[in-house]
Amino acid sequence: MRVPAFHAVTWAEPQRRMQGWGTWTASWIWSLALVAITIAIHATGIVLIGAASKQIRIRVLRQAANYAGSAPTTILLIAAIGFSLAVLVSIECMIWAFVYVWLGALPSPADAALYSVDSMTTRGASDLVLAPEWRMMGAVEAGDGMLLFGISTAFLFYVMLHVWRDETQA
Repeated sequence: MRVPAFHAVTWAEPQRRMQGWGTWTASWIWSLALVAITIAIHATGIVLIGAASKQIRIRVLRQAANYAGSAPTTILLIAAIGFSLAVLVSIECMIWAFVYVWLGALPSPADAALYSVDSMTTRGASDLVLAPEWRMMGAVEAGDGMLLFGISTAFLFYVMLHVWRDETQA
């Protein structure tokens, strides 16, 4: 039976493969800790963004501005929230990147930042590869990114729903 070429290359490089489940233990521990930390940061950020947007809306209403009918104000609100969420995700990517460099999974902060953004966004096209014992972290970071982007999307949907609901009740 002939083995396809892509399998032959993989099998010919045992130094690039994980050697059993035991080597993944540290990778899993770090990954799950980072997921917990980044989700906590994200949740905290969303609470702060929500509180700030509510305070801004109250100030606009107190100044007798027609918030409900103001498309520019609504656009500005959504853009500011979107930018704030992007800053949050950037901070979370940099936390992963810092850990990659600290663990020796990637050689430089620039490579780690690129790899982290690539993983968090599930783009995965940077051609960077983590050290073998840390590869599971890249896959878990992609899952973390999906969770964080899902939470962000739900929050933006919530904000838009309430803004548009207020407009129809005005």
